[in-house]
Amino acid sequence: MIGISALQTMGTALLAAGAMGSLLSCTLPNPLSGAPTGQASSQTWDGIARAYDDLRQTGGKVFVLDPASSNVRIYAFRAGPAAKLGHNHVLSAPAFSGYFYLPQAVASNAKFDLEFRLDKLEIDNPALRLLLGSGFSSELPQEAIDGTRDHMLGEDNLQAEKFPFVRIHSVQISGESPKYAAKVAVELHGQTREMWVPLDVQGLPDKLSVTGSFVLRQTDFGAKPYSVLGGLIAVQDEVVVEFNLVSR
Repeated sequence: MIGISALQTMGTALLAAGAMGSLLSCTLPNPLSGAPTGQASSQTWDGIARAYDDLRQTGGKVFVLDPASSNVRIYAFRAGPAAKLGHNHVLSAPAFSGYFYLPQAVASNAKFDLEFRLDKLEIDNPALRLLLGSGFSSELPQEAIDGTRDHMLGEDNLQAEKFPFVRIHSVQISGESPKYAAKVAVELHGQTREMWVPLDVQGLPDKLSVTGSFVLRQTDFGAKPYSVLGGLIAVQDEVVVEFNLVSR
């Protein structure tokens, strides 16, 4: 039952999304005309892909992110007086689309965009849970996993039919290789929020590997954390998104 709730949490993240997180950007032509905070962008991913094709013509390098070599994981945590009756959850995005643009001149003018679908998230992979220690080590039955997915994507929470995509777009970057701080816009559940994310960037200019983590709050995107019995069993509002993004 708690598995369901934790999943709602995940959507928020994603992962990000997150997560969802290797984002660098600044002053070059912007692949995504950043929507103001609170308003989702209407630009399609095809339009973003064409924008990166245009950036490639400027003489810089465009990296295509590789889901097979990357990982995006979201951690949701049980809460409430009877939290021990519930479970923590780990969610991952095995499929996503992503681009990173590195200009020839100023690295701080780099750009990043990432997109994945809520209905494609993998929930509570047994192998991942075993790697995470006692807080996640219990193996959950498929029935519980399916219930968590149904609850997270339903009308009471993330509304995946209406808002199927999560997008992460770079807005600004500061720092110096290999340590950066990136301001990113996260679009989820029809809402856009901006936040700063620390990044570790390796391999440039020949290849790209970005690692980082950040915290998302479900309520910041209009999603209500799952709870039952007056909050006796619940899911924490905050979820942790960890990512390692690698280029092809």
